[in-house]
Amino acid sequence: MPRLEFELDREFVELNQLLKLTGVCDSGGMGKAIVASGEVTVDGAVELRKTCKIRAGQVVRLDDIEIHVRAA
Repeated sequence: MPRLEFELDREFVELNQLLKLTGVCDSGGMGKAIVASGEVTVDGAVELRKTCKIRAGQVVRLDDIEIHVRAA
């Protein structure tokens, strides 16, 4: 399972933007579509809110990709 580290330089990042910023998808719009499909989990629970606030310490999973968000 590929593990990505994302360094958060602010209080939070929206879920669809996190997918874009980590290169998982090409655009925020594509990120919204992926989240809406029910394929994304945050800390083990399916997340359907496209602009859900992701904070340091959370883990986002999509397929076999795991994104660990940490404070800068």
